[in-house]
Amino acid sequence: MKATVVKNAGSHYLLTELPRWEPFPAVLRGKIRLKGSTATNPVAVGDVVEYILQDEQAVITGVEPRKNYLIRRSTNLSRQAHIIAANIDMAYIVVSLYFPELKLPLLDRILVTAEVYGIPATIVLSKTDLYREEDPEGIDRIKAIYEAAGYPVIETSVPEGKGIEELRQLCRGRINLFSGESGVGKSSLIKAIDPSLNPKVGDISIAHLQGKHTTSLYEMYPIASGGYIIDSPGIRGFGLVDLEKEEIARYFPEMLKAAENCRFTPCTHTHEPGCAVKAAVDEGSISAERYNSYLGMLEEDRKFR
Repeated sequence: MKATVVKNAGSHYLLTELPRWEPFPAVLRGKIRLKGSTATNPVAVGDVVEYILQDEQAVITGVEPRKNYLIRRSTNLSRQAHIIAANIDMAYIVVSLYFPELKLPLLDRILVTAEVYGIPATIVLSKTDLYREEDPEGIDRIKAIYEAAGYPVIETSVPEGKGIEELRQLCRGRINLFSGESGVGKSSLIKAIDPSLNPKVGDISIAHLQGKHTTSLYEMYPIASGGYIIDSPGIRGFGLVDLEKEEIARYFPEMLKAAENCRFTPCTHTHEPGCAVKAAVDEGSISAERYNSYLGMLEEDRKFR
């Protein structure tokens, strides 16, 4: 029998046979843990799994091939990796300009990984009511950077209801991942999209202006308008997985396009003469922020080798 994983709590899972929503508990057969995977979790929310019944207990015996998945590596020097979710139709990367402050390198690492594993991504700019008047240029700057790179950017405000109906319609009929740093407002957005849901809503640590972890479980919810949302724990770091440094630039869509005109192939876009990517950065058609994120990923790659 086959079912979809809709909740992951350590070694225990909830499964349902989508599109029916009748979750039931399951455990993982031990031998799957090390089978063909370097990830700490061989089974993730969104996975379609095979299971059997043993003594009235569902036991997961295998995982169906995934169409895609989002994976990150621990930001320490280990090679441990963790699969955030699988079989995703759209990843919504939730960010805020402030409270917590936007970290562009973190956002860009998530976007690169989404490109690597074939996951369409949309950026959700949250809490815009808190800073729209004080820093309207900041909102415009972020939108300009990422829309030029090919990513939709949706402005949202839960108190004002801004962007909520747009998100609700976009989520319809899809499996949608909401991910981002702790405290950016993922759970509040999910609850606004479907008020019947009750994901945990957290606050901000004033001492560090960082979000406190409020979601410790990976969980999928059905939404009343149709479709499903996967809520994930807040991300503090995001290391790249299975990506050679020579490949990184390919997963910046705006750099990939510009690189067609580089004088040399391959080109690292760091020191070579006649580099079209560096020229595009100089003229402003590729943002300096995105280019600096790329350089940071090259440096990170060296640390892990």
